[in-house]
Amino acid sequence: MRSWRRTSVLIFAALLLACILLFAFSFVSSTPYTGQSVADEYNVSIGQSMFAGQSILGVNKTIEVPLLSNFGFIAHELMAFDIQGILMTLSTGVVPFDFTSVSSSGIDSYGNAIDIEGPGYLDLEDDKLIVKGPDTYIWGYSTPYKLLCKTDSGVDVIEGGKVVQSVPTDQIKDLNYSSEYYNNETIRNWYNYDADVGSTFTLEKGIYGFSDGRSDISSDQVPQIFGKEVTDYVAEYPTGNPILLYMGNYTEENGEVYGTSLGSHPEYGDSIREVNAKQFVEAWNGTIIPPNSTSTGKDYVYFEAASDSEAPGGSAAHGVCPSARALRAAVLAEGFGLPVGMDGTENAVLFGYNPASDITVSNNHDYPVKINMWTEGSGTGMGIYAQITRYIPA
Repeated sequence: MRSWRRTSVLIFAALLLACILLFAFSFVSSTPYTGQSVADEYNVSIGQSMFAGQSILGVNKTIEVPLLSNFGFIAHELMAFDIQGILMTLSTGVVPFDFTSVSSSGIDSYGNAIDIEGPGYLDLEDDKLIVKGPDTYIWGYSTPYKLLCKTDSGVDVIEGGKVVQSVPTDQIKDLNYSSEYYNNETIRNWYNYDADVGSTFTLEKGIYGFSDGRSDISSDQVPQIFGKEVTDYVAEYPTGNPILLYMGNYTEENGEVYGTSLGSHPEYGDSIREVNAKQFVEAWNGTIIPPNSTSTGKDYVYFEAASDSEAPGGSAAHGVCPSARALRAAVLAEGFGLPVGMDGTENAVLFGYNPASDITVSNNHDYPVKINMWTEGSGTGMGIYAQITRYIPA
């Protein structure tokens, strides 16, 4: 009991002393910190993505400043009734920085993000730090983050713009990079048959050019901030495609369904045509296009060649045109322009355009849309359908 009373008296005395000193030193001017000076001096990353509860300083980092020249900062320890912190401050002569002195909103006195839902980011406005919540929609563009670059003697492994490893030609066979879309054999074939010196092979993709202005992120950060589904989507589409990363409150609205049938053209091989029609559907189904953006279909989708004397090179991916007509109808009905790589004829897809990665659809809405495509049945009577889903802000 005596020990508890002694501790209580000590705590009371410490609080009383702190209050007296706080009043006394309130007349002493403290160091004139600004949001910019704090960011510069302590390497605070403006533009970093963050969630509520995360520190703007990163993991296990704090800022402590001299108590005598910043005595007002002890107020936030008093407000939090941080007894241990107060005693530590009074005994050491240093006090945790009070971030409310250089912030406008979204940051508590200890530098933690507060009052946001979803992936926010740190910004600087009027020389004040601020953590902003996410917009209704966030999107950016995929970019190579980790890649191989062919050299005179092998390949360089580049990560974040820096060479992290140089691999001699005879050791390329030992590289263990792989994904759902490539493996060591893919890499060796690229090196031996497709690549010139200076050519690159993308292993992982990050995101740049965010719609809300936040900083670019690495391939490792994509799943941490926006989820593995986004990582998988990024991997499926060509580099540089717009990627919808986050949606807040929205209403889902489906457009009209447009369809056609495969039909028969035995001169091109109806079995090949059926495969290509389904591959076109695979390439475009699930494609999400952010507001006022342009997207291709998926990468790593392959088409069978059918002989055609009128086509450049004597062959073409026949069978994609019925699928393209369904997509074209849905896109035009939405008020979008004619997709690049298509025309208004029965053939629909122009020679020289890959039906997946070269055709582009532009969304002129101020909200995202998703392309849905599917087939029903099989053979020459197979039905092919397309529909646009709108994600309208609530």
